Parts: sequence; structure tokens; C-alpha cells
Amino acid sequence: MQRIVLVALLLMQALLTGSSALAAGVDHTAWDLLLKKHVVAVRGGRATQVDYAGFAADHRQLGEYLSQLSMVKQANFDRWLGKAQLAFLINAYNAWTIELILSKYPDLKSIKDLGSLLRSPWKREFIPLLGKTRTLDDIEHELILGSGRYNEPRIHFALNCASVGCPALRGEAWTAQHLEAQLEEATRLFLSDGTRNRLNEGTLEISKIFKWYRSDFEQNWRATISLRGFLARYAKPLKLTDQTRQRLLDGDINIDYLDYDWKLNARR
Repeated sequence: MQRIVLVALLLMQALLTGSSALAAGVDHTAWDLLLKKHVVAVRGGRATQVDYAGFAADHRQLGEYLSQLSMVKQANFDRWLGKAQLAFLINAYNAWTIELILSKYPDLKSIKDLGSLLRSPWKREFIPLLGKTRTLDDIEHELILGSGRYNEPRIHFALNCASVGCPALRGEAWTAQHLEAQLEEATRLFLSDGTRNRLNEGTLEISKIFKWYRSDFEQNWRATISLRGFLARYAKPLKLTDQTRQRLLDGDINIDYLDYDWKLNARR
């Protein structure tokens, strides 16, 4: 009888461990430590600056983390819960962006310096991930946006392209456990940044992210089917009054897109 009970307990533990693994995916602790060490919040957390020299000094640790990501097999990834998958892909995109910058740092002023007339840096194949050699564009447009798995427009405030105009590189790893809170905070912080989103003399001036990826904000995410509807959900961080919010929804406020700042988001 005791043996039967013991076997039952072991099976239960295995099931719980398996469920935990499905929920959590990869352990991102190493990446979290690097971010906490080398990312500095500015403007009240609305933006961050990156200590690329510090990342270069810790390049071995970064490489070990990237190797850990590369070891994940597609079959295992597919068994994870959606939040674990998305946290994994966000961290992968951001970590490999750092790796790309380090390939030429400090001899560059912008991530665009790593591209050419024939190939953008986002189309460079250098990322061994989920059984293929991929590009940053592959992670964003194929694995995240093009997969049909997530319908998550706030991803645009989580992925960092190493530029001043980008939403902040978060100073901690993305995790399945805290993903919803992290996405919501990142969205609110970016929209509250008056250098990139603001109401100016009756015109709502916003980041070109909303122009480039407009359709992603109109995919019926939480019953939101228009860009204006998405922005109206975040009236408070955009500093819109109730009246202005309604005018935005009614189409009575013009929307304009600000120039994008491609300068490297390096610590000054």
C-alpha cells in the first residue's frame, strides 16, 4: 500500500513539474541579471539607456544565455503556454539585438550602420533559434506577429531596436508569470512619453510605430478594431481629457506621426 501511495505521489510531482515547465518555459535569470546591471532608466522609466561597454565586458555571460535559447527545440517550444512562448521570443529578440550591436560597438552611431542599401540589419541571418538560422525580422514578423498565436499589439512596446525612438529596453527579463503586467506597464510608459507621443495644438502627434504597424492595432484586440480605439484606451497616459478622448474616437482630432530617432540608445 505504501508503495502505491509513493508511486502516486511521484506521478503527481512529475505532473506538477511538467505543468510548471509548460508555464515557465526557459529560465531567463541570466538575462535578467545582465539587464539589471547594464540598463539605466531615464525620464521616470519612460526610456532607458544601455551600457553597451558593460555588455561587452560581460559578453561571455550574454553568449551563454544566447546558447541557452538556441538549445530550445521547436517541439518543446510548441508545448509551452502562450505567455511562456511570448516571453521567450521577446527576450530572444532583445538579447540578439544587443549581440548585433556588440558586433561593431563602439564604432557605430545607429543600428542602421549595420545594414546596407541591399540589406537592413533586421534581415541579417545570424540567430540560431528553434531549429533555423533566423533574422530579427523573422522573430518579430514570423514567430510573433505572423504566427497567429498571440494577437498582442503591445508587443511593439516590448521589442527594442537599440534606438532612441524605440520603446525602452526593459531593465528586467520578460517572464510568463508577469507578462500581462509587464506589457501593460511598457505600453503606458511609452505612451506617456511626451517626446514620442503628445497632444499638440489639437493634433495628436504619435510615434511612427503606429504608422508602420497600424494594422496590428486593429485586429480586434480586446474589442479594439481601430488605431483611434486603441489610443483611446490609453487616454490617461496620453494626457487626454474625457472630451478629447471622445473627439479622438469621433475622428475630430487629427493624427500625425513624429520623426523617428534612430540614434543608438547608448548610455551617455
